[in-house]
Amino acid sequence: MMTSKLLTGLSFLALSACAVGPDYRSPAPAAPAQTPFSAAQSPTFTGDEPAGKWWSLYGNPTLDSLVEQALTANTDLRVAAANLARSRAVLREARTGRLPSTDLSASASYARTPGNGEGPIEGEIYDVGLDVGYQVDLFGRISRAIEAGRADVDAVQAAYDFTRITVAAETTRAYADACSAGQQLAVARRTVSLQEETFDLTRRLFEGGRATGLDTAQAGSLLEQTRAAIPTLEAARRTALYRLAVLTGRPPAEFPAEVASCETPPVLTSPIPVGNGATLLARRPDIRAAERRLAAATARVGVATADLYPSISIGGSIGSTATSIGDIASSSAFRFGIGPLISWSFPNIAAAKTRVAQAEASAEGALAEFDGTWLNALRETESALTLYANELDRVATLRRARDNGAEAARIARLRYQAGRESFQIVLDAERQLAQTEALLAQSEAQLSTNQIALFLALGGGWES
Repeated sequence: MMTSKLLTGLSFLALSACAVGPDYRSPAPAAPAQTPFSAAQSPTFTGDEPAGKWWSLYGNPTLDSLVEQALTANTDLRVAAANLARSRAVLREARTGRLPSTDLSASASYARTPGNGEGPIEGEIYDVGLDVGYQVDLFGRISRAIEAGRADVDAVQAAYDFTRITVAAETTRAYADACSAGQQLAVARRTVSLQEETFDLTRRLFEGGRATGLDTAQAGSLLEQTRAAIPTLEAARRTALYRLAVLTGRPPAEFPAEVASCETPPVLTSPIPVGNGATLLARRPDIRAAERRLAAATARVGVATADLYPSISIGGSIGSTATSIGDIASSSAFRFGIGPLISWSFPNIAAAKTRVAQAEASAEGALAEFDGTWLNALRETESALTLYANELDRVATLRRARDNGAEAARIARLRYQAGRESFQIVLDAERQLAQTEALLAQSEAQLSTNQIALFLALGGGWES
């Protein structure tokens, strides 16, 4: 009868258990800027949801293949995957707190014990037994620890997703840099070819007595200045190829040969879908990671608070104790026991309270981190939108300047050949054309970089 009442009372305690500490509420719905981006009003952008595999918008099979290789073999992603596996193992460990603990024991000893008025008893004692213990999570310490572990896993998963989009963006950037350097090399070589023609023309005219040595020297100087830019551009292309090789998990020297001849950087001509602030909140992995770290910190306040309350365990044991090895299996040697164990560390209550204060401060810090991450994400996105739209306008302006400069240089050469203009006019026109073409190639390279930065700020690409 007493055993039945004891078991009933313990069952009631287990069922009525409640988790102490604050219940988590995500701050995401109250985050600012749930409206369209202020810098996305240009026709360059649309409010549609950004594509997951945004690099596929370029329609470039080579780039698609390189990104897929990087997402498979990149070493940073392998590290992130290992971290994720570790966090999942930690969560499994926290969940084992819900399981009972078991101990199997066996002993044999020779002992002397006091008797019951008839003198001491001396002899052999044999004992085997199985002890089972279960901690009643009356105040939610275990459940809060599991809640924190689950949030930690989510945060590490978000960190893995962030690594994934960074690897995709850096691979695309390395490819674009290699192609942009190739484009600038092509422009420089065309300019060198044009200036070589001008230099040959002045030399022939000088030999025919129609030009001066000054004209020839100036033409030669401009030609060598343009040639001097080629080694720097070659080095820029080669270093971009090395980065691309390492990003895809290969040694630097094993860069893809097809990219080494690329002269057209990837640039979209259609409006870019950018979504709005609300979708950015759900899409960017760094925001999700900050929100999950806040959830974990809040749950750990409950873990620390539970230490202020007593710890209750239910224990049971069965076994056999006998004075001879032959009697160990007899019914008279059988024993059992069941009952609760209540422990409460009164002397450490002050220490427990300081741990609660530490956990609450950590939660406040995690909330501030979330707010900062969210605001920084908005700043990055608005800045990326602005930089891309303005660079697009700059490219259009430089293209018009290049076309006008090419026409001016053509007319100046014709008039010089006809003896109607001085060579200085030709020199100035070709110098201006070379500078404009170089600026245009640099601006187109920057446009590719800004476009990739925009996609990275929008946070897409981690979806499998």
